[in-house]
Amino acid sequence: MPSIKAGNITKGCYILFKNQPYHVTKADFNSPGKGSAFMRCKMKSVKTGQTQDFTYKSNEMVEELDIQSLKMQFLYADNTSAVFMDDRTYEQQEVPKALLEDKLDLLTADIECYIMLSEDEVLGVSLPPKVKLKVKEARDAVAGNTVGQARKEVELETGLKLQAPLFVKTGDTLIVDTDSKQYVSRT
Repeated sequence: MPSIKAGNITKGCYILFKNQPYHVTKADFNSPGKGSAFMRCKMKSVKTGQTQDFTYKSNEMVEELDIQSLKMQFLYADNTSAVFMDDRTYEQQEVPKALLEDKLDLLTADIECYIMLSEDEVLGVSLPPKVKLKVKEARDAVAGNTVGQARKEVELETGLKLQAPLFVKTGDTLIVDTDSKQYVSRT
């Protein structure tokens, strides 16, 4: 496994911490006026899902996991896992639901994702930055006193509920940000 200096850790990379694979969800580099620089990391265990905060000295060596990224299409989800398929080889890969966190309600059958593997073990799934989802139910807007942007709750084809502008109707296709699960625009 390659080693990197802790000062080079970035959000989204996978590192070995206490002999367990971790996904870095936040990395802040700090260089105080006095003393040596350090990297404050927030990491999530790939195996347990628990988060861990840790501070490294910037010149400390950290083992980075060798990650293979496979582009795959989402097929379906059952009680324990989600199944993805490689479009070229038709090989299927099962991903435990725990690794998808709360992103399962953003997946439809046409979405292509990147499956992160290390030594044939699934470490995570990277979704595209934005996805298109159809509105399954949108109540009619009610006129009233509004300050700023008027919003209403809509339900999308995957069951995801989010706040959207009043002009959104049932049957519209919305673009949704996969990180924040918020409305971006209507297509």
